[in-house]
Amino acid sequence: MSVLSARDLRVWYGTSRGPVRAVDGISLEINAGETLGLVGESGCGKSTLGRSILGLLPRGAVIDGELLYDGQNLTELSQRDFRRLRGPEIGLIFQEPMTRLNPLMRISDHFKETLEAHESSLTDEEIRRRSLDALGGMGIPPTRFRQYPHEFSGGMRQRIMIALTLVLRPKLLIADEPTTALDVLVEAQILQILGDLKKNADTALLLITHNLGIVAESCERVAVMYAGQIVEEGAARTVFSQPAHPYTSELLRSIISLKTTELHYIPGAPPDLADPPNACRFHPRCPYAMQVCTAKDPIEVRAETGQRVLCWLHGPEEEIPPGGKAPLEREAIAVAEEA
Repeated sequence: MSVLSARDLRVWYGTSRGPVRAVDGISLEINAGETLGLVGESGCGKSTLGRSILGLLPRGAVIDGELLYDGQNLTELSQRDFRRLRGPEIGLIFQEPMTRLNPLMRISDHFKETLEAHESSLTDEEIRRRSLDALGGMGIPPTRFRQYPHEFSGGMRQRIMIALTLVLRPKLLIADEPTTALDVLVEAQILQILGDLKKNADTALLLITHNLGIVAESCERVAVMYAGQIVEEGAARTVFSQPAHPYTSELLRSIISLKTTELHYIPGAPPDLADPPNACRFHPRCPYAMQVCTAKDPIEVRAETGQRVLCWLHGPEEEIPPGGKAPLEREAIAVAEEA
């Protein structure tokens, strides 16, 4: 059952240089009890997508398309309506928890403020019970309930942030780099907590991360984002074992493991979203780029392995002009551009 469904979603920022196409025509779904991993390099639009779901876009941003949650199109909601949804319906786990917790407030006060803002009818005893239950689920004992944020380690602060989100029992949870700056042991604990949440509460989880290893371990499906577009989406096991898009392949080749003997990187950098390349946005960096990639926008198709993919390598053949599959002569193009 779909909890969130995006259809041709677009988010553009107005700047003095023109519109920045941070999210440009993406479609995806997140189901109850499922974790969808959203991966890609910095600057590809991942956090903008997460913020658009929560209605936290800055002034000057324009949003268009459909973003359906519980029968409501989130792109049409007012900020007042969003405030009712944020917390009880849609939760957010931030990265860098030390910057999100008020250093002058005890942990108990953080929970009291959160619950009173959304469930004003609760008594002090109910607030305390709900708060301790949420913290207990994160492995934090009640003896630490009235301590300050600086008295906790980074991993425990992140657990407190998760507990603050879960105390409101949301149906959809957005985790934006939840394990940033944490060591591998704490990272594993956080992922275990998120996995248990998905199983026990049937919560839908959108996991935004750069860490492909985390996605491989904890996500059923993965969406690969590049230059504001979803270029590949499918079952995580299939995407990791048989990537269909060259960008996905290059990302996977860049992972360091115990078997790594030589570092691999993707030449160049993600494009300027105020002035992205014509046609396929990955073609200036793609090792398999063809003539058609510079002339026509790719059409989303199903790869033989089942993924949705935005790449001319997979057709459709009838849309590729004669000679379009010829590989790019990169040196000649570079010389022409310099001239």
